[in-house]
Amino acid sequence: MKIRIAIADDHPMIIGGLQNMISAYPHIVLEGAYNNGAELLKGLQDRLPDVLLLDIQLPDKTGNELATIILKKYPEQKILTLTNFNSMLYVHNMMRIGVKGYILKTTDPETLIKAIQQIYEGNEFIDQAVKAKLTQYATRMKKEANLRPTLTLREKEILKLTVNGDTIQEISEKLFIGLRTVEYYRSNLLLKLEVKNMAALIKKALEMGLAE
Repeated sequence: MKIRIAIADDHPMIIGGLQNMISAYPHIVLEGAYNNGAELLKGLQDRLPDVLLLDIQLPDKTGNELATIILKKYPEQKILTLTNFNSMLYVHNMMRIGVKGYILKTTDPETLIKAIQQIYEGNEFIDQAVKAKLTQYATRMKKEANLRPTLTLREKEILKLTVNGDTIQEISEKLFIGLRTVEYYRSNLLLKLEVKNMAALIKKALEMGLAE
């Protein structure tokens, strides 16, 4: 049985390299290649691959934004993150969203093929280069759990939507509350997490596991 894959990456060399690589593996077929999030979402409407290889950095949307959108619309879609970023923050966040694997672009072809096959079979796969670090990261997160600020249910809802990339207007519409109310809660979150802007708020929320 052939495994149908698609890739979303804005570097033609990566896509070309993948095409050349899988030519040595007749049971794997590249059926779609997309340079940005808009192209990817449009392409998935026509046909879903067995495994989607998704880069974290695309011109119009981040990998975590796209993974959230895709898995909400297509819950059964298997996603493998293929990236240059080995930050545990990225790994933890992508796996939390529901991505099935995380592998670096520097990995060897055999490992990538193994990852695709395992994810196709319903398993998870994490690059050995980041697996040990991820275990350490998870342990540290558990230790820091007791240091997390106490958030109300509404604050948690707004924080999660903020981390997922929703604007104030979108949060207002989803939660049926006014724009000023959203702004009020986000101001409280800045104070509770002791940060000065939304970028820092999102980073700290992910580091502390508050957006889960």
